[in-house]
Amino acid sequence: MLKARSFTCLGLAGLASVAIVQPCRAEVAQITAVQLQPTANGVELILESTSSTPLQVFTTRYRQTLITDIVNTQLQLPEGRTFRQSNPTEAIAGVTVAPLGANSVRVTITGKAELPSAQVVQSTPGLVLNITTPTTAATAPPTEPTSQPSETDSESSADTPSTTPAPPIDSTDQAEADEAEEEELVITGDREPSVDGYRAPTAATATKTDTPLRDIPQSIQVVPRQVIQDQQVTRIGDATRNVSGVTVLQGYGGSTDNYTIRGLTTSSNLRNGFRDDGFLTFTDPATIERIEVLKGPASVLYGQFEPGGVVNYVTKKPLSDPFYAAELQIGSYNFYRPSIDFSGPLTPDKSILYRLNLAYENAGSFRDFVNNEVFVAAPVFTFKLGEATSLTLEYEYVNVDRTFDRGFPSEPELFALPINRFLGEPSDRYKLTGNKPSLTIDHQFNPNLRLRTAFTAQIFEAGRSNAQARTFRLERDRQTLRRRYTASDEKVEDYGLQTDLVSKFNTGSVKHELLAGFELSRSTSDGVLRRTEFTSINIFNPVYGSAIPTDLPPVFDSDRRNDSLGLYLQDQITLLPNLKLLLGGRFDFVELDIEDRLAETTTNRNYNVFSPRVGIVYQPIEPISLYASFSRSFRPNVFASTSSGDLLEPERGTQYEVGIKGELLDGRLSATLAAYNITKTNVATTDPNDLDFSIAAGEIKSRGIELDIVGRLAPGWNIIASYAHNDAFVSEDNNLPVGSRLVNAPRNSASLWTTYELQSGGLRGLGFGGGIFFVGDREAELPNTITLPSFVRADATIFYRRDTYRAAINFKNLFGTGYYEAQGSLVYPGAPFTVVGSFSVEF
Repeated sequence: MLKARSFTCLGLAGLASVAIVQPCRAEVAQITAVQLQPTANGVELILESTSSTPLQVFTTRYRQTLITDIVNTQLQLPEGRTFRQSNPTEAIAGVTVAPLGANSVRVTITGKAELPSAQVVQSTPGLVLNITTPTTAATAPPTEPTSQPSETDSESSADTPSTTPAPPIDSTDQAEADEAEEEELVITGDREPSVDGYRAPTAATATKTDTPLRDIPQSIQVVPRQVIQDQQVTRIGDATRNVSGVTVLQGYGGSTDNYTIRGLTTSSNLRNGFRDDGFLTFTDPATIERIEVLKGPASVLYGQFEPGGVVNYVTKKPLSDPFYAAELQIGSYNFYRPSIDFSGPLTPDKSILYRLNLAYENAGSFRDFVNNEVFVAAPVFTFKLGEATSLTLEYEYVNVDRTFDRGFPSEPELFALPINRFLGEPSDRYKLTGNKPSLTIDHQFNPNLRLRTAFTAQIFEAGRSNAQARTFRLERDRQTLRRRYTASDEKVEDYGLQTDLVSKFNTGSVKHELLAGFELSRSTSDGVLRRTEFTSINIFNPVYGSAIPTDLPPVFDSDRRNDSLGLYLQDQITLLPNLKLLLGGRFDFVELDIEDRLAETTTNRNYNVFSPRVGIVYQPIEPISLYASFSRSFRPNVFASTSSGDLLEPERGTQYEVGIKGELLDGRLSATLAAYNITKTNVATTDPNDLDFSIAAGEIKSRGIELDIVGRLAPGWNIIASYAHNDAFVSEDNNLPVGSRLVNAPRNSASLWTTYELQSGGLRGLGFGGGIFFVGDREAELPNTITLPSFVRADATIFYRRDTYRAAINFKNLFGTGYYEAQGSLVYPGAPFTVVGSFSVEF
């Protein structure tokens, strides 16, 4: 974990001492040029700025790496977005100047064997870092830098620069400085987690604190915005193909985002840490800043989730300086998608910030009669109520109008069908309207105490009308599919309130980061399903146009409500600088009410569940973290009941995980190797004494190994890669054969995506990229009667980025590989070769 050695806005300062202290300012400066010049004792890094006042600097030491964060500053270089210089001296491995979030710049200086020393000097205007290499630090003569006078230096003339060096620190001051070196750096405000190309060194999903990934005893992977952009992701789920152990599902008629993680199907996702019920929700990539995938149980912080893992969508937030971007994407099958992303301040003092994302999509499909129309509007406002308090209001409106596509039945004959074959009716429709408001208040009492309270609501209304398979089975002639016409009206409302208090303190030499919080939530779903028998269809010679029935009797009319209170406590303990312990637990009090309006019955059940997590991280050498963890999860059984009419006990998941995390190539590349064993108990299975009902006696096991690699191999060369081996099967059941593999859970899967952008010369900004995505054979249903074959899909891209413009062409499924994806008893063919071109401008 990075430890701060000082927490001050500096006028003239060394990295371990302060000479002149300046008050912090809110002005956002621009660094317009970076120069690196050799000196007798090392190198001099010159940052030219548009600011006439001293820049605000925070300093950090980490092993042999020296880090300087310059806040309220943006990097605007004419030659590119970052400055990098490898091996400027024999003792320095590299110097990097790069953006850190929206309004900060990070300077990273890495020594080859020892920590370099440096002195920060304010220039006119800008900043100079005099870097002294370890081999010369002991013998180098003292430097007497010049600087412009500060506003707090009453003895300096406003017209004459001071040439007086910083006074030496006496023994008392030095002791205080040494004590200050042990304090952790806490920065308030709207700074986003730093991302270096494809690599995000921190994430909040696993701990609800911005913790370095190397300090988390659980596998967590981040897909940043740049990967989403480089791959031209138009459906948010496709971005998770870059993460080991994650298989994308088609969702509800091809309209929602669902996943199989570590062999287990997820029922819900997260959105900014709040439950995002996967039944009716829709997430558009235009509003997403990054995706965080937490592997293994998440109930210790989030309550009712599957033990395989959870996907958290982190939305875009307002920026402190004007930002305007527009993009147009055009592709195969009449696909076109314009979008805009505007952000900036609404007041001169930047106390009110905004961001607005708009996107419209209209597309056909390789599937007959299938089309899609989407509109998304997402305004966000941040109000800075003081130096330490902010309030953020978010709202997202979603409207989806598309063909409801049920794919193919899981029968062997599906492989003989053309992938464009549609087995419904051309009039089949699905319409969804979503409203997602939220409010977040963040207050920093002091550098060691923070309070966050957030409220969110997600309200979705949907309706569908379609002809679909009656039993998803062919008749005996192996070509006739019986159908029934179905219409439904559905509404889902999710409300959540979270309050988190984070406190940092020491007990002797042991450091703590304590999280205490609670969550109140209510989830309701109201649905009416009507259907009647409909004309059959010959899958090999379909005839469409049958009269649509108007009299559809109800067969399902239900209202379900889930109220819960969660109380959680977590302590991230630093026993030694290289030994960290994570302890946490959550009590959930859940009340389920299910009303069957047709049967005129009501079922009620209360659960009190405790979900613990224990993890340890040991770092034997600087770039390596060894970890082990134990965690549990729960999820209510809401779709099965006993012969007495009661709901079943909730499913419980237990995971043991060990792994190793590495920071390679001077921290530019991250790797995680994890091994896990998950057991899910209380799974609903047939009651042997009454076959019409269920008992909670089933069991599922999932175990495997995963490898993820992400980062930058060289300037302009990014990579994200993964491999997973998974064995997910039924271990106990009264109906299914023991050993049956779970649906859509490949034994082996892998991915590799890489891009390279030319950094110099006349073609600077030209980039190339490509990747392969391998998914092994999978079972299409339980019991295992049909296996979907493995496949390898290849993608490629070519792009050109210059100044504020970017143009790209992406080729997906480059070689037209035929493949299929399963969900339940349905099989969906994958898209053939497609092309998406884009042109964007931002300023």
